[in-house]
Amino acid sequence: MSLKDPNVRHPDARKRIALVIANPAVSTTTGWPVGFWWSELTHPYHVFTEHGYEVSVFSPQGGRCEADAMSDPNDASGYSRSDLVSQGFIHTPELKALVDATAPVSAIDVAAFDAIVVAGGQAPMFNFEAATDLHATFAAFFEAGKVAAALCHGCAILAYAKDSRGEYLAKGRTVTGFANVEEDFADNAVWSYGLLPRDRHVMPWRIEDRLKALGANYVQAGLWRGFAVRDGNLITGQQNFSGEETARLVVEALGR
Repeated sequence: MSLKDPNVRHPDARKRIALVIANPAVSTTTGWPVGFWWSELTHPYHVFTEHGYEVSVFSPQGGRCEADAMSDPNDASGYSRSDLVSQGFIHTPELKALVDATAPVSAIDVAAFDAIVVAGGQAPMFNFEAATDLHATFAAFFEAGKVAAALCHGCAILAYAKDSRGEYLAKGRTVTGFANVEEDFADNAVWSYGLLPRDRHVMPWRIEDRLKALGANYVQAGLWRGFAVRDGNLITGQQNFSGEETARLVVEALGR
């Protein structure tokens, strides 16, 4: 195997994480380009590497990935300007290169990793339905008793991932994900700026509604509050401010 093969375990690494970010997409509701969210990659990455874990970055299709503009600390909107963790990641060439050349999820050897973590952003709501390799891989981690985690709109994976009996992984389990109150906030923001007519929404469907409909016990901590929850080896984080909370539950589950 190549030394760059993501399935080769570093001899000094104690735990290995497969961190999945979304490939670029175009929103069917707004027409805007969408992608992954920086802090949902960088904050977990920071927590994991601080604990001595080895992290490999994947995407459903592999290749170069693009972030949602407002998640970039350098974006003109200023929305994420205080995100110094992402700023440092973006301006560290060897780390930025991880996003420019992701391996495909189909290349993940479940046996070679201890956990899978699926980051969010807007793109998962538009391209995770077709990401069948991701559905199967996420379920394989879960059924192997390994940690399967997702956060924010990355929790869209739970709308598709099923176990070997054909049951949704989230059915009957306590989970979180991007909340309806946060979707309402996002809709009102774009409406107030005249970016969308009031009969259209930013997202084509909602995480909270879908998870409840498939039989999950959905919980949340309120508008923009960092929050994550663990139910056995399934871990979920509420939104883009929950990357550290999500990662720390993964660390708690895996240990050093």
